[in-house]
Amino acid sequence: MGCGSCSTGGCAPAGCKSNGSCLTNGCSKLDVYDWLSNMDMPALYQAFNIVEIKFKGSRKDFYINHENLYIENGEMVVVETTTGGYDVGHVSLTGELVRMQIKKKHLKLEDISKKIYRRATPADVDKWKAAKDLEWETMHKARKLAIELGLSMKLSDVDYQGDKTKATFYYTAEGRVDFRELIKRMAESFRIRIEMRQIGMRQEASRLGGIGSCGRELCCSTWLTDFKTVSTSAARYQNLSLNTLKLAGQCGKLKCCLNYELDTYMDALRDIPDHAERLETERGIARLQKTDIFKKLMWFSYPNDDAWIPLELDRVKEIQQLNKKGTKPAELKVISIEAASAPVRKAPDYENVVGQDSLTRLDEANRRKKKSKNRNKNRPQQGPSASQEQSSQAVQNPRPEQGNRNNPNQRNVNRNEPNE
Repeated sequence: MGCGSCSTGGCAPAGCKSNGSCLTNGCSKLDVYDWLSNMDMPALYQAFNIVEIKFKGSRKDFYINHENLYIENGEMVVVETTTGGYDVGHVSLTGELVRMQIKKKHLKLEDISKKIYRRATPADVDKWKAAKDLEWETMHKARKLAIELGLSMKLSDVDYQGDKTKATFYYTAEGRVDFRELIKRMAESFRIRIEMRQIGMRQEASRLGGIGSCGRELCCSTWLTDFKTVSTSAARYQNLSLNTLKLAGQCGKLKCCLNYELDTYMDALRDIPDHAERLETERGIARLQKTDIFKKLMWFSYPNDDAWIPLELDRVKEIQQLNKKGTKPAELKVISIEAASAPVRKAPDYENVVGQDSLTRLDEANRRKKKSKNRNKNRPQQGPSASQEQSSQAVQNPRPEQGNRNNPNQRNVNRNEPNE
């Protein structure tokens, strides 16, 4: 990632809407770590003369360093194009790892013919920056032209060539689109050569980038290069809910990460018995509710019973064999005679750890004090204080049952008198 203190004079970091076009590695799209860079090569070793160059987005290509220029990763170079003119990109990989990358992409060394002209000069960099500044405005104008012509297509990105003589428009569409009139109008408006390139939904997400549901940058825009087909069976094997809103990625297709752990699940599913949806017992028919693939447990439940009974795989297979023979076990789980006759021990409510008994007693005492204070506050006070009035009446009437029973006030006072 570029920063303000890099040797190229400063560049914008990721998130600056440069779309991976800053002077160094940019937004870390499809970066390759050169783990051979710090190794000492033999004296007679001849460096591999093919270099990997990276351009805007996820576009990479291989070029021949025919003049044996000393270039390092991150340097900007001027390269040859197939349609004339030149383009500007930065070096992403050099050395023997380039040979491995060529082999990985099933290319032949004889098919690589484009060359590296020179290192980018300040004039080349300024022209390249001016071309990149035109991309945003050009894309919006092209979208307006496509809407005016009523074309069912979506222009997602524009990539200008380094010499400002050509622009490549990337678009997505469900079917074939006749954009001949669109090219004429864009050529008249922009005064450049136009190339239209149709891409898929996943390639569009790879070029534009974004944040996935996991909170990280999209795999297709950072390191994933080949898009394998993803089916709903991958979600079924992993016991995921078939909800398209949760299983779909930014591109609208099924997430590529559904295939990452599929092999592990397939290996674990080999031990899970097949056709174990129902087990017959004397109590009734138990149906499968849930399967924990890695813990190797299967939960069953009886009709009209909310309790789920976990069973190990060996027990499930044993019950299946008994059902095939026409016999039914009494219960799903095996209950031994010793376990059935053993007295049931009631677990304690709590354990005395670090003096919990004393703390509990202190809490109860404090709770009683608070209750007594609240009770005294809620009592109606008449005269100087309710407590003094009660004590004086208690002295005047030591035996309340022999007082005046026709006086209701006296009866109320005697009832509120605390019992000693």
